[in-house]
Amino acid sequence: MDLPLTGLTVVELGHSVAAPFAGQVLADLGARVIKVENPGAGDDARAWGPPFWHGSSATFQSLNRNKLSVTVDLKDAGEVSRLRTLITDEADIVIQNLRPGLTRRFGIDAESLCARDGELIYCNLGAFGADGPMRDKPGYDPLMQAFGGLMSVTGEAGRPPVRVGPSIIDMGAGLWSVIGILAALEKRNRTGLGCVVDTSLFETSLSWMTVPVALALASGRDPGRSGSEAAMIVPYKAYKAADRYLVIAAGNDALFRRLCEALGRPEWIADPRFLDNAARVRHREALNEMIEAIVGAQDAAHWGAKLDAAGVPSAPTQSVSEVLAHPQTRALGMVQPVPDGTMELMSLPLRFDGQRPPIRSSPPALGADNGAVFQISEVEAP
Repeated sequence: MDLPLTGLTVVELGHSVAAPFAGQVLADLGARVIKVENPGAGDDARAWGPPFWHGSSATFQSLNRNKLSVTVDLKDAGEVSRLRTLITDEADIVIQNLRPGLTRRFGIDAESLCARDGELIYCNLGAFGADGPMRDKPGYDPLMQAFGGLMSVTGEAGRPPVRVGPSIIDMGAGLWSVIGILAALEKRNRTGLGCVVDTSLFETSLSWMTVPVALALASGRDPGRSGSEAAMIVPYKAYKAADRYLVIAAGNDALFRRLCEALGRPEWIADPRFLDNAARVRHREALNEMIEAIVGAQDAAHWGAKLDAAGVPSAPTQSVSEVLAHPQTRALGMVQPVPDGTMELMSLPLRFDGQRPPIRSSPPALGADNGAVFQISEVEAP
């Protein structure tokens, strides 16, 4: 398969989730991604287990396929010099999420490297952003879910704060990095000039809050937690069927009318409390109780079939194992084996001319590619 980023070289100065996820996306799209790790334990995520899977944590394995791994001791001037040479001689792109100040200390920051190579695209993926009083603080996904406001709108009212399970801040920041890098590549194609791209975990958390922030600014009130619901649409939540929860999403008046018919309650259509979405939002609790009383009498499959027939969007809540076994998941081919068949990993949610980018190589062992990578770039004086 002719992948769109074939021919580009990326140096990933990354650890944990955010930068490695960005590097993996670029690698899946065809770039040659060289992951730089410390020679001791490597990427912190290698030890994030159990479960461990073929030599490293399952977390690490899920974020680092299709890459090469080299080790560089940043305290060794010769090794740092060799890294600089690798970047200026071969790299199109650098992405880094190292501790604030570390790249500048060792002369592998954007300013130093872009001065040596005017075509280099350098992406800083920080914690709190490039400016402001907190710019030098480190950060992780749950800190940003808390500090950025996500925990204020996630979970149920009156209960403790809840973190969204997947690392959506880390992975979202990785995606923003990729978007910025691809935009910078397009600019370089037009101008011949590189670019410094900056994003951060905190900025990503703020971007996820686009709608809640608008609700707060428009109403003058904090949105608060609403469980599985959307604050501005009713009915739009998980209702308890006889066997499991079923999410029903009647996002407009026409869908609400269809829902009433499917539930056997056509009289609700003319009820003044439910005439339009704004009215339904005001009478949210009453309507939700009425719907749940009906839905709870049958299992989710029963209601799923009725709602499908009526054209009302719905979905049962599924476990991870159920998702993996579902024929829709299988039909899409999103879960792919690594070449040696030892693992299956979630692949890129994109196709090009009907083909999904394949997993070309397993996640690398620590330093597995030192020889192959560094024999190309000879050591030069700093």
